[in-house]
Amino acid sequence: MASHTASQRYLSTRGGSYDLSFEEAVLKGLASDGGLFIPEEIPSLPANWASAWKDLSFEELAFNIFSLFISPTEIPSADLKELIRRSYSTFRTSDVTPIVTLDEEKKIHLLELFHGPTFAFKDVALQFLGNLFEYFLVRRNQGKTGRDREHLTVIGATSGDTGSAAIYGLRGKKDVSVFIMHPQGKVSPIQEAQMTTVMDANVHNLAVDGTFDDCQDFVKALFADPIINKTHRLAAVNSINWARILAQITYYFHSYFALIRSPSFVSGATIRYVVPTGNFGDILAGYFAKQMGLPAERLVIATNANDILHRFWQTGKYEKKPVHGAAASGGVPEDGALAHEDGVKETLSPAMDILVSSNFERLLWYLAYNVYTSPSSPVSTRRSTAGEHVRNWLAELKTKGGFSVDEKILRAASADFESERVSDEETLATITSIYSAVSPAISQTSASGTTGKGYILDPHSAIGITASLRSVQRNPPPTTHHISLATAHPAKFSKAVEMALQGQPGFSFDTVLPVEFHGLEDKARRVTVARKSEGWEGVRRIVVAEVEAERAAADKLAAS
Repeated sequence: MASHTASQRYLSTRGGSYDLSFEEAVLKGLASDGGLFIPEEIPSLPANWASAWKDLSFEELAFNIFSLFISPTEIPSADLKELIRRSYSTFRTSDVTPIVTLDEEKKIHLLELFHGPTFAFKDVALQFLGNLFEYFLVRRNQGKTGRDREHLTVIGATSGDTGSAAIYGLRGKKDVSVFIMHPQGKVSPIQEAQMTTVMDANVHNLAVDGTFDDCQDFVKALFADPIINKTHRLAAVNSINWARILAQITYYFHSYFALIRSPSFVSGATIRYVVPTGNFGDILAGYFAKQMGLPAERLVIATNANDILHRFWQTGKYEKKPVHGAAASGGVPEDGALAHEDGVKETLSPAMDILVSSNFERLLWYLAYNVYTSPSSPVSTRRSTAGEHVRNWLAELKTKGGFSVDEKILRAASADFESERVSDEETLATITSIYSAVSPAISQTSASGTTGKGYILDPHSAIGITASLRSVQRNPPPTTHHISLATAHPAKFSKAVEMALQGQPGFSFDTVLPVEFHGLEDKARRVTVARKSEGWEGVRRIVVAEVEAERAAADKLAAS
């Protein structure tokens, strides 16, 4: 692809696929060798980026960043701008992802990522991904009719936020069917209502009478099934899809420019980004931004009790360490804590309750490439070597439950990242202390919708702030600013927030609840129960039947 730069071509982290276009990487989602797609090269920013980009809107920044990874021969500039405009016109604030200052003295700022349709950070990526899917299909189906038209079948699993964000990003899209599995009775009422009250004909909610891990296993089995893959084009929407990582890079740059424009920022000060982390996708976008040239001094990983990433940065060992029975119990069932039961610790921050981080292998590839290969070697050799190391590490993870890296890899990883682990008790304490400490002026002017005494954090965002406060002790102001990512609106995890703030003067959850949530749980629903006893084959039968019904209805409409 001579018309593509190296950063506009894609390869697999496991070495089995090379020279793919952006469109191929997005539509495939997962490489045929089981690896994840990454650009062949991380692009550098234009020489004048700091001055040329500093006053751009979120949409304009997104265009400049996306253009470095997408060739205009694939998506012409005018089309890309329109895709971006449509994707972020659904957000409730023109800034898309605004920042607010929580502590002026300690220089702690909060990057609010919950202003999209489903009040979670995943909207930033999934609104764009949904429009991408539709764009590629419309182009591929131009001039085609009936069953000659390509049809995309999106299949995903969720413990809450991913499902609703995917559904809102794909609802009503032409030639796309979306099937989202969730563990029956084990996601929060708000999250379940957000998913199951969407009545668009192309949206299908499957409630599995099992755990989130069962849902994930069904998804993996379907993608590996040769029968359905012969008749249906399957696509993924979870964070393994490269387009999701790409879309999230924008808000690192947008928040950087917002901060340096503020009166509190002094030239020469450093910036640290603190990210509540489960599957490693959100913070990986920060890594790409940093490698491109964003002057972030460190990326701080903030985990809950499911701390496989924290343990890696402390020891160089990446080990599953599953927990079961009483040791695994915790969290709030009403907020979705019981979505995971197989080896995962249940916490107050259920969106981060993971056993392994699916995006971590993307970082491993770059670490292996930079540490174990020489710049003087052919690029093809360097890429092959990196892929081989990733394959070996992941084989050990699968067969032995973990692997270790040597000191050189750990040192390279620590050049960009630090880590913190935060308990449920500390999470609740931070929600309480921030509510008590933050002035009414900040909370009232913040786009979070909070109108009580102080700012209300959701439990995931509270983990980020707890880690920020620890980092401040090591890197005190005024020379260091911390931007902590707020990944969800507090109303999505109401029970944990109420645990922290019940009895606090001036607190009433009614003041936090967005108008969009009023009456949501009372609306009509459409959901199909998938029996765990029928296995993934039972899910396949449902998918095949529903897609056929959709396509038959489209044929009938076209013929009328």
